[in-house]
Amino acid sequence: MSVLASEWLKVRTVRSSYLALGLSLGGILLGIAVAWAAVGMYDSTTPERQAHASIADLEEVVLIVPQLCMGVLGVLTITSEYTTGLIRTSLAIVPRRWPVLAGKSAIVGLLSLVIGPLVVFGTYFAARWMIGDRFRGSYTTPFLDRLPTLVTSSLSVVVFALLGLGLGAILRSTAGAITLLVGLVYVIPIIVGNLPEPWSERVGSVQIGALPREITGDGLTHSVYGSLLPPAAAAMVLIAYAVLPLLAGAWLMRRRDA
Repeated sequence: MSVLASEWLKVRTVRSSYLALGLSLGGILLGIAVAWAAVGMYDSTTPERQAHASIADLEEVVLIVPQLCMGVLGVLTITSEYTTGLIRTSLAIVPRRWPVLAGKSAIVGLLSLVIGPLVVFGTYFAARWMIGDRFRGSYTTPFLDRLPTLVTSSLSVVVFALLGLGLGAILRSTAGAITLLVGLVYVIPIIVGNLPEPWSERVGSVQIGALPREITGDGLTHSVYGSLLPPAAAAMVLIAYAVLPLLAGAWLMRRRDA
């Protein structure tokens, strides 16, 4: 418990933590702004165009905001200690090392577990209220039918945060870890999307963006990545994105000097 208390104190006394959390919640405002603009465009167009108009799920459109922000928070949680030299004090107090990374994982994971649902569900309910039955009833699907995908999308924010923490522990460089995080989840998908079939769908099916819908079985008709994995396999891959970098980071922390 003392390790958790120490890590919580570190996180809540750093200004960057509040900035990351604030920007994450800003995803809700972004979703509201997009919904407001979409409603204005819909109401001002002709009935013929309204009949064919469609809109993406805005909670998934803005999901990139909390994912990236919490991923960066995960990176900063550990790389900032290497930058300032505080890691030496942390490891002197807790020589076994892995509890330090475990404590950071718990704090970052819990924060993400709060932020993810707030942004996803907040955006969903705001968009549902604003859009109503426009866009061919895109937001009139019963809430319980959408609930599984909303939950898995929320959990992906936790995965991003732990992925960032793991990359930070491996690289010990803020710029390097953030660059790799952005590349893994936003640059590589663009490259994969341009691969010839069937490789585009095969590789796309194991990307983080594809996994929430594959877990709920909703990817067959909606995924822009790929939808080849069954729910259990997709869940295992999503967990691996968070766990494997942390295990690698813990192993390297034991073998390297602070």
